[in-house]
Amino acid sequence: MSLRADYDVWHDRVFAADREHEDATSPWYELVRQNLGSVAGLRVLELACGRGGFSRELARAGAVVTGCDFSFVAVSVAEQKKRTEHRSLAAQFVQGDAQNLPFASNSFDMVVSCETIEHVPDVNSALREMLRVSRPGGKLYLTTPNYANFMGLYELYAKIRHPRKQDDQPFDRRQWFPQIRSFLRNAGWKILRSDGTVHQFPIFPGRNPVRWVSLEANRTIRKILSPFAFTYFLVAQKTEAR
Repeated sequence: MSLRADYDVWHDRVFAADREHEDATSPWYELVRQNLGSVAGLRVLELACGRGGFSRELARAGAVVTGCDFSFVAVSVAEQKKRTEHRSLAAQFVQGDAQNLPFASNSFDMVVSCETIEHVPDVNSALREMLRVSRPGGKLYLTTPNYANFMGLYELYAKIRHPRKQDDQPFDRRQWFPQIRSFLRNAGWKILRSDGTVHQFPIFPGRNPVRWVSLEANRTIRKILSPFAFTYFLVAQKTEAR
């Protein structure tokens, strides 16, 4: 099977498990919301839009949204949910590869990429493509896992303890925050600010990690500790025509 087919199978399984679940309820989207400001009238690309929950939210706020995902299944579900909610909603959904986006250069005022680049084999190509399709001055709102924390230590333990254990998703890269920042700079993005959320502690083997939610409620402390958050967030900008 191809990686795209693997992701079709994965999305089909996740959707079947909970058809009412909305992607936009995930904690990384809350970071994006807190930093966006008004999106009315903006042309927005959500890359790896999944089943389209956040794309539809942006459209309801007045943006003209294009949701793009590698998976045909994800795009089909997103279109179905849009038709159920409102056929005239200013959101369209397109199947596409982040490493070779099917859009013209300088097309979007904003790109949103949540929990995406860790699942892309060629992360540098994907970030350059995001830059290409952004207009000069356009912004990127990006979240991705960071393993410079207890979760990273647990991953090392798990790899030694269970060397044949497979990831839930078909492709998943381990990375930490200096690499993530380097990826963006090398692609040509100017980093404006950073933040983070989801501070987890894998205390009990075989059980879900304990999350320190109260810490994340204080934005100042959360920002200071962002290099150790599991979900790392960056706002970046395209500074010139490319």
